[in-house]
Amino acid sequence: MSLDQIQRDAGHRMAQAVEKVGEDFASIRTGRANPQLLNRVTVEYYGQPTPLQQLANFSVPEPRILIVNPFDKSSVDQIEKAIRDSGLGLNPSNDGGTIRCVFPELTEERRKEYIKLAKQAAEDGKVAIRNVRRSARDAMQKLEDDGEVGKDEHERATKRLEETTAKHVAQIDHALEAKEQELLEV
Repeated sequence: MSLDQIQRDAGHRMAQAVEKVGEDFASIRTGRANPQLLNRVTVEYYGQPTPLQQLANFSVPEPRILIVNPFDKSSVDQIEKAIRDSGLGLNPSNDGGTIRCVFPELTEERRKEYIKLAKQAAEDGKVAIRNVRRSARDAMQKLEDDGEVGKDEHERATKRLEETTAKHVAQIDHALEAKEQELLEV
């Protein structure tokens, strides 16, 4: 494996870590209805755990109301139960064909709790990025130790790796800042 390949692989894995943090942030609810909150909800559908997105369409007619329209009307009760048991703090109701999820106003205490969750998700992402950096640096060092690359090449590649790491960490910091602002909005 060459220095460029190591660099590309590390950049790709760091971008995946940033993407994962973004997904984690999407699952932290704010006072507004957002269909992405239900991304992690799985429904027991004909004996198989199935992602909710595969079973229904979503719409947001008002800022604090999320409507779930199941493709198969016989699955309404299972979907309602899965949303209720998801730990999102939602109490869905159904009219036989659609499910309404009304998002309650967030209390100050709940907002702080969600900010802590967001900070933890951001920190987990940064740790993942640093782990990628460490493994890439080890691989680069091995190439130098084996005599496949010179010291100067190794130092330039290490500098580029540090820049890539800093860029991805900054993306997570920026996303965290935006999520905090979103959570503090009343």
